[in-house]
Amino acid sequence: MTDMFNVGKIVNTHGIKGEVKVYRITDFDDRFEIGNKLILEKNDKLVDLKIDGHRIHKGFDLLHFEGYDNINDVEQFKGLHLKISHDQLTELDEHEFYYHEIIDCGVYLTNGDYIGVIKEILSPGANDVWVVDREKEKDVLIPYIADIVKEVDVSAQKVTIEPMEGLLD
Repeated sequence: MTDMFNVGKIVNTHGIKGEVKVYRITDFDDRFEIGNKLILEKNDKLVDLKIDGHRIHKGFDLLHFEGYDNINDVEQFKGLHLKISHDQLTELDEHEFYYHEIIDCGVYLTNGDYIGVIKEILSPGANDVWVVDREKEKDVLIPYIADIVKEVDVSAQKVTIEPMEGLLD
């Protein structure tokens, strides 16, 4: 089985005609366009789904899948993640990264001192914030901005930062 990446979680059904309410776990607006294919993992089996309906309602994506025209058809999908395969990943611009490329990277100062490992990424607004797990110390929050993050080498799983005063305290 190839690598799979979560793009949404089905939180509920919507109406009686087979729509599902999806919590989006992707920054790519085109991920849920009509005609796109998604994968659902249910009981260790993969279910291929083709989107034939999409709309936004109260901050959630409402999706309808080809061949699933009744609430009884999609009720079983509640709580499951919608995924894409590795070959469906979109090419990124320079200085853009997928979360899975950043999480578990080691964080170092420009002088080479080791800080910790990125364990989570928060998206509170203007820029992402990387949560760094430090051994025997509190986690540190690193904003992903050019003034602080100096180099990201995903192949070496290494991030180099130059923290502003007080960031690591």
